[in-house]
Amino acid sequence: MAVAQQHKIGSGFGFRSTAAEVIDGIDLTGKLAVVTGGYSGIGIETTKALVGAGAAVVVPARRAETAAGALAELSTVEVATLDLGDLASVVAFAEGVLASGRQIDIVINSAGIMACPETRVGPGWEAQFATNHLGHFALVNRLWPALRPGARVVAVSSAAHRYSDIRWDDVMFARGGYDKWVAYGQSKTANSLFAVHLDRLGRESGVRAFTLHPGGIHTPLQRHLPRAELVAMGLLNEDGTPRPSDLFKTPEQGAATQIWAATSPQLADLGGVYLEDCDVAGIRTSAEFGAPGVYPYAVDPDAAARLWTLSAELTGVNALA
Repeated sequence: MAVAQQHKIGSGFGFRSTAAEVIDGIDLTGKLAVVTGGYSGIGIETTKALVGAGAAVVVPARRAETAAGALAELSTVEVATLDLGDLASVVAFAEGVLASGRQIDIVINSAGIMACPETRVGPGWEAQFATNHLGHFALVNRLWPALRPGARVVAVSSAAHRYSDIRWDDVMFARGGYDKWVAYGQSKTANSLFAVHLDRLGRESGVRAFTLHPGGIHTPLQRHLPRAELVAMGLLNEDGTPRPSDLFKTPEQGAATQIWAATSPQLADLGGVYLEDCDVAGIRTSAEFGAPGVYPYAVDPDAAARLWTLSAELTGVNALA
């Protein structure tokens, strides 16, 4: 069970490790990766690291022209259109990949939105749960036929999972009382539980899944937060410049844990676990901000199975049934 495996393995890497450091010596020549959000923030550093190790990378993006411009200097990267909040767009992207006949070695679900105002997408779904979780759930299920044995799927969660377990009685905030941070926290818990159950279902096919907290990083993910709120949170100085802090990583450091999850031979016999700082995380025992570890509810196998069933019902796809 995932909870039993949640303890450090002594990887030799840590908080300040970079993506380049954790992938050093790993040859990905001939491998294909799909990286959502792979054109900005920690996503673009993830794409650069994979390309540097020899991989070809597909970057699906809602703003394809912007992504193409950001990635123009990387010759083994291709950009395709994908809106994770639109299931029809997910189907179209996945069908394009499947039609190419290529097999996938790595999927990194790095795209997401954070603490946005209450927004509805699709059939009235709460946008953060729909985009961060359901879109990625549908994407991986649609791509499942192309995942080769030995493939890894990495779901980028966050320490913000501490804000909320799954709100089983009102996942979509249909009853009002919307809280953008609770909604974000729920979506990050969902990301973690998705990896737990995907690993449980996929391991017999040789596909393993991981989830992780990348760390605190100044990226465009904070775009929905007004400056006053960012200042109050200690993320910005009064003049709007990033506030230096030992709690924050550079984008290159922020990409390290997902690169380690996707490529490290140290994880060859593991799966369905929550990672942080390029190691397996322990179970969180403190509610203090910045405390390490993962709350048990975010790696609970029974909750993971329940969420999988709900997600399959909502999206209409369940490739591993």
